[in-house]
Amino acid sequence: MQTGPIRIGTRGSRLALWQAETVRSRLAAAEDLPADNYEIVVIRTSGDRIQDRALLEAGGKGLFTKEIEEALLDGSIDVAVHSAKDMPTVLPDGLILAAYLEREDVRDALVAAGAKAIDDLRQGAVIGTASLRREALLRRARPDLKVELLRGNVPTRLRKVEAGEFDATLLACAGLKRLGLEEHIAARLPVETFPPACGQGAVVIECREDDERTRRRLARIDHRATALAVACERAFLGVLDGSCRTPIAGYAQVDGDRLEFRGVILSTDGREFYEIDRSGPAAASAEIGEEAGFALRGRAPKPFLAALGIA
Repeated sequence: MQTGPIRIGTRGSRLALWQAETVRSRLAAAEDLPADNYEIVVIRTSGDRIQDRALLEAGGKGLFTKEIEEALLDGSIDVAVHSAKDMPTVLPDGLILAAYLEREDVRDALVAAGAKAIDDLRQGAVIGTASLRREALLRRARPDLKVELLRGNVPTRLRKVEAGEFDATLLACAGLKRLGLEEHIAARLPVETFPPACGQGAVVIECREDDERTRRRLARIDHRATALAVACERAFLGVLDGSCRTPIAGYAQVDGDRLEFRGVILSTDGREFYEIDRSGPAAASAEIGEEAGFALRGRAPKPFLAALGIA
C-alpha cells in the first residue's frame, strides 16, 4: 500500500480540530508512520462565518461542509473530517463517506446553573439553541420554556450560559467529553424521551470516490458498527428532510449482526409527533432507515407533513 502524505481538511473550531487530530493519530498508528505525514488544513466555512441567524435561514447544514468539499473536489485536500450530524444527506458528485470513528455518547446534555433536569428549570426559563429538533423536544417537555437562538462554538455557548444571557442550553455530550468539558453537564438526557440528531456523536471522513488509494487507507480505521448505524439514520433523514428545516431525530444501535432503530418527527412546537421503530440485519442498515422514513411519511397526516415542508 502506498503511504504518501495525506492532507486532512477541517473546520477550525476546537472540536473540529480535536476530530482532525484524532483521525491523524489513528491513521499514523494504523500505518506506523509519523504524525507529520498527515497535514491538517483548516478551512473556514460559511457556517462558521454566519452567526447571527439560524442555519435554515442561510441555506441549511451544508454551510458547514461546502468549502471543505470544494477543496476536496479541486484536490487541495485529500480527506475531510466532519461531525456526521452536520452532513447533508446528498453529497456532491464524486465524493463519498469513506470511514467513521467509533461513536461517542449520543445523548444531549443539559447545561444549566442550579438545575439537574429540564423539570428543574424555572417557569419561563430562557433556553438557547440553534437546533429545531432540540427546540421541539424542549417545547414538548416544557411548553412554558422560552427558546431563543444561540449559535457559536461550544466554549462560546458555555460562556453565554455562565454569563446569565441564557438560563440553559443543550449541547452534545460527545462534544463536551471530547473537549474535556464534562463538568458543565448538569444532566444527560435519556434517548427514550430526548432522542438525538441523526449522526450525533459520530465523526465521519469524506474523500473523493475515485481515490482508491486513500479509500483503502481510511478503511483501516473505519468502525463498522458506527458506519452501519449512521447509514441507517442518514437514510431515514434523507426520506424525510436532508437539511435543518424539520425537527427530526433518529438513533440506530448495532448489536452483532442486528440493528435496532427508532425515529421521530415533530411539529416545531413539539405538540404533535410521530414515532417509528424498526429492526433487522445490520447489513441492511440503509434499507431499514429508508423503509422507516417512508413508513413514517405514510403514518403522519398530510397537513402535518406540509406544515414542515415535506411533500
